[in-house]
Amino acid sequence: MSVLVAGHAVNDLYQGAVPAVVPFLVLERDYSYVAAAGITVAATLLSSVVQPLFGVLTDRRPMPWLVPLGMILAGAGIGLSGLSDSYLVTWLAIALSGLGVAAYHPEAARLARRVAQDSHVGMSWFAVGGNVGFALGPVLVTPVLAFGGLAWSPLLAVPALVGGLLTTVALRGVHGADAANQASAGRDDWGQFSRLTVVIVARSMVTFGLGTFLAIWVTGRVGGGPAAGAAALVVLFGVGAASTLLGGVLAGRFGRVRVLQVSYAAAVPAVAGVALVPGPAVYLMVALTAVALYVPFSLHVTLGQDYLPNRLGTAGGVTLGLAVSIGGLGSPVVGAIAGVWNLQWGLLSLVVLPIVAWVAARGLRSPVRV
Repeated sequence: MSVLVAGHAVNDLYQGAVPAVVPFLVLERDYSYVAAAGITVAATLLSSVVQPLFGVLTDRRPMPWLVPLGMILAGAGIGLSGLSDSYLVTWLAIALSGLGVAAYHPEAARLARRVAQDSHVGMSWFAVGGNVGFALGPVLVTPVLAFGGLAWSPLLAVPALVGGLLTTVALRGVHGADAANQASAGRDDWGQFSRLTVVIVARSMVTFGLGTFLAIWVTGRVGGGPAAGAAALVVLFGVGAASTLLGGVLAGRFGRVRVLQVSYAAAVPAVAGVALVPGPAVYLMVALTAVALYVPFSLHVTLGQDYLPNRLGTAGGVTLGLAVSIGGLGSPVVGAIAGVWNLQWGLLSLVVLPIVAWVAARGLRSPVRV
C-alpha cells in the first residue's frame, strides 16, 4: 500500500503540473489566453473522458501493468511539453500526459482496494497520496522551469520514471492476489451509483471554484499581497489532505453514507463563510470548508466500488476521473458571475453546490457489500 500511495502522489503530481507549466508557455512562446486554455483542456478534458473507458477495459480483464505505464506516460508527456515550439506538438504532449493519468486511476484504485482489504482508512491513505501529489505539482515545476526554462522540461519526467520502476517491482507481489479476487460480489446498483456521481460532480465544482479564485479573494480580503492568498491555498489543501484521512476513521465508526450527509450539510455554512466572514477569520472558514469537502473524498471511491462490485475499474474511473475533472467546468461560471457583479457573489454562488450534494446524498443507501 505504501508504494501505491506514493505512486498515486507521483501520478497526480502531473495533474498539478499542468497549470504550473502553462505560465511558462505563455511567457516563452507568447501564447494567447485561448491557446493557454487549450493546453489545460488537453490534459483535463481528455483525461476525464477517457478514464471511464479504461475502467471498462480493466473490468473485462485485469491490467495491473497500466499502473506503472500510466504513471510513466503522465510524466513523459509533461517532460516533452517544453521541447518543441509547435503548438500542436505541445498540445499532443500534454494530451499524452492526460492519457497516462487516465490509464493509471481505474486499475490503481482496484489494486488499492484489494491491498487495503476493504479498509476505509487504507483507501483514505491512497486518496491522500493523490491530493498530496496534486499540490506538489507546482512545487516541482516552478523552480525547474524558472531556472532552466522550458528546455529543462525533460527533468520533470524523472519522478515518473523512478515511480514507474518501483511500482512495477511492487506489483509482482499483488498481481496474483488481485486476479484471484475477480469473482462476482453482488449486483451492480446503477441508480445509487448515478446519485453518488451527482454528489461527486457538485463537490468537485466547489473545490475547483475555490482553487481558482480563493487566493485572489483572500488577498483582497485581508491584504498582505500574494503571500496571503497562497497561505489560504495551503490551508485549503493541507487541511484537506488531513481530513481525507479523518474521513476513513469516521466512516469506520459512523458509516460512509452518514459521514457524507453530515459533511455536505456542514459545507453549506462553511463555503458561505468564506465569502462573508471579514478579515483574518476567513482562514478559519477556509479550514472548515476543507474539512467538510475532503472528509468524504476517499469514501466516494469505496462507495462507488461497492455500488458496482462487478465493475471496480469503471467505478474508479468515474469517481476518481470523470466526475472529478468535469467539476472544472464550473469555474468559468463563477468567473462570469464575478464579472457581472463581483467576486463575492461569484463565491456565494458556490453555496448552491454543497446543497445539491447534500440533497443527493440524502438518497444514498449503504451498499450491501461493505
